[in-house]
Amino acid sequence: MAEIVIAVAGKVSEYLVAPIGRQLGYLFCYRSHAETLNNQVQTLRTARDDQQITVDEATRKGDEIRPAVREWLNRVDQITGEAEPLMTDDQNMSCLNGWCPNLISRYHLGREAYKKAQVIVGIQTARNFPDGISYTVPPRSATFKGYEYFQSRDSTLNQIMYALRDDKTKMIGVCGMGGLGKTMLVKQVAQQAKQHNLFTTDIFIDVSWTRDSKKDEEGIAKIQQITAEMLGYQFKGMDESTRANELKQRLQKENQQEKEKEQKKEKILIILDDIWKEINLEKVGIPFKDDQTICKLVLVSRDENRLRKDMGAQKCFQIKHLQEEEAWHLLKNTTGDFVEGDQLRPIVIEVLDKCGGLPIAIVTIAKGIER
Repeated sequence: MAEIVIAVAGKVSEYLVAPIGRQLGYLFCYRSHAETLNNQVQTLRTARDDQQITVDEATRKGDEIRPAVREWLNRVDQITGEAEPLMTDDQNMSCLNGWCPNLISRYHLGREAYKKAQVIVGIQTARNFPDGISYTVPPRSATFKGYEYFQSRDSTLNQIMYALRDDKTKMIGVCGMGGLGKTMLVKQVAQQAKQHNLFTTDIFIDVSWTRDSKKDEEGIAKIQQITAEMLGYQFKGMDESTRANELKQRLQKENQQEKEKEQKKEKILIILDDIWKEINLEKVGIPFKDDQTICKLVLVSRDENRLRKDMGAQKCFQIKHLQEEEAWHLLKNTTGDFVEGDQLRPIVIEVLDKCGGLPIAIVTIAKGIER
């Protein structure tokens, strides 16, 4: 009987003493708990910064960040914010001008610091994403087909792609005489940018109306409307200036804060093709003079000066004529192998020479030969 009583008493003592010891530990070891919390917070912040690098890289590629990752990042921000006031030494830990220790404050600090540290350990352990941090979603984008590959233009194409990746370059020009294939080249640029997830949205707009000065108002409204439609935005105003202000706000970084919180950063490519005179981008509502824009512009024109001086293109790329072998392959691909015949080939080569390496002229001649 005595043994049973002793066993019961020992168990009761265990249940009573352990909690009391823990409570006293909060009081007398409050500095130690605060220091432990501080170390845990620093470790967690380092882990968050490391995770954010991976998230930013995935976002730049156009991937969607998984909800579990966004939730983890939000939990880190929340717990570190809550822990900040607890990481202190003697603030409010004494009373009577320092003559008497404030036991209640020390107890609360020790207890809260201990509990927050345990929560942080759990959050650190939860940094495990077996499905990865992101997934690929098909971006809203125009699909361009019919691009004819020319080896001599590889270098130009690669330089344009490099410029699109350069954060300092906001406006790019593509120039060359009519018929060289500038339009098809920039369409291929858009296609490659899509494949490499450089942008979340690409917008191609024909602005050949710039030949006629009487169509300025109509043309600007067209650019505004097409851009808004591709972005899924509905204008609230009806006049040009109101729409310009709305579009500018939509395309500026400072208005992307909510999207950034959700890890949905946007990057937009706008291609304006066949520019004949300066387009007032401010009237359109496309920001381009500072670092606050989330879009890049590719401008296409026959006149390099118009792109550089009038439009302010930072870099311009000149499209050159096709080489002789490329011109022949283009014609043969359009007509078929029958142009290789001994009687027809000399005539075709002579006609081809007069095309001057212009793809549009070569294709026109080839279609005439087909008939």
